[in-house]
Amino acid sequence: MEKIRKLRERFQDLGIDGMMIIHPWNRLYISGFTGSNGVILISETEAKLITDYRYMEQAHDQTADYEVVLHAGHTGHKGKIFEEVAVQIKAMKIRKLGFEQEHLSYGLFSKNQTRFSTDLIPTSEVVETLRMIKSKDEIKKLRVAAEVTDKAYLHILNFIRSGITELDVAEELESFIKKNGCTATSFSPIVASGYRSALPHGRASDKIIEKGDMITIDFGANYQGYWADISRVVAVGEPAPELREIHNVVLRSFENCVAGLRPGLTDQEVDFLMRENIIRNGYNECSGTGTGHGIGLEVHEAPLFSVLKDKILEKNMVITVEPGIYLKGLGGARVEDVVLINEKGREVLTPSTKELIIL
Repeated sequence: MEKIRKLRERFQDLGIDGMMIIHPWNRLYISGFTGSNGVILISETEAKLITDYRYMEQAHDQTADYEVVLHAGHTGHKGKIFEEVAVQIKAMKIRKLGFEQEHLSYGLFSKNQTRFSTDLIPTSEVVETLRMIKSKDEIKKLRVAAEVTDKAYLHILNFIRSGITELDVAEELESFIKKNGCTATSFSPIVASGYRSALPHGRASDKIIEKGDMITIDFGANYQGYWADISRVVAVGEPAPELREIHNVVLRSFENCVAGLRPGLTDQEVDFLMRENIIRNGYNECSGTGTGHGIGLEVHEAPLFSVLKDKILEKNMVITVEPGIYLKGLGGARVEDVVLINEKGREVLTPSTKELIIL
């Protein structure tokens, strides 16, 4: 009920007396429902989940604070569900219904504008904003995911060698994570070696790891729905001097940023903390990836740090910081940790070494 209460507290400022939630991750967060088809309706006095026959028993088990409603079509057809949503809006006497403007398609909006007996009011990132502040239970899960992720990194250091492929490394990481009580299914590890490490999101390939290759590894475990996300750099033998240099710049930039994190900082200030050292060393044009992001039910969620954003760091946000430099045709380096913002400033949840490891 606490999440529903916090959402209702926003109603007056938003000019609504009800909210429709369809985005899967927002629906999961606000209700606990994990099914693929469902619409949440929350008014000032009621909370309902409309779903189809496949998920009725599951919905009753997962959503104690909601009335579960079977939609009239009795099928999984996603368009049909809004016929029942219209019936429930009328029954709940919602006059001004907020909807997630980033997640409702224009086609569905057009159909529902005439179908619903209410004014449709666009809202932006309402539930996403609630998700930014983690509860004690969420932080516990994030800690477990982070701990397993760190253990997986230490494990993989004993596995990597010349002659194996990037895919071999990715598969070993996923296997270790699963054997240690977590999952890693929707976030495929990035394992990019040699010249491919200049690809910020270079998914593991069948490229064979060679002597002198510097390897960027970016991966994370998932524990009970909550993610970790780290990036580390290792080398098989001595890498090129230019690659050593960019790793050193990235690591110092990372350390400067993390040391300055505290409640009250703006997105722009976080971005500058990270980017200042990169700019000073002349690599800003080779550092086009983001400063970092929130993490939780999604690997990448609000806040997303950039000079274009206007969020402020708050206690119990869990974020990542991930500076990177990428030299086309030569290679790249990125360092990333999961960080909890607390009243003292910050706590790094993934403290495994970020130094360049030579194997």
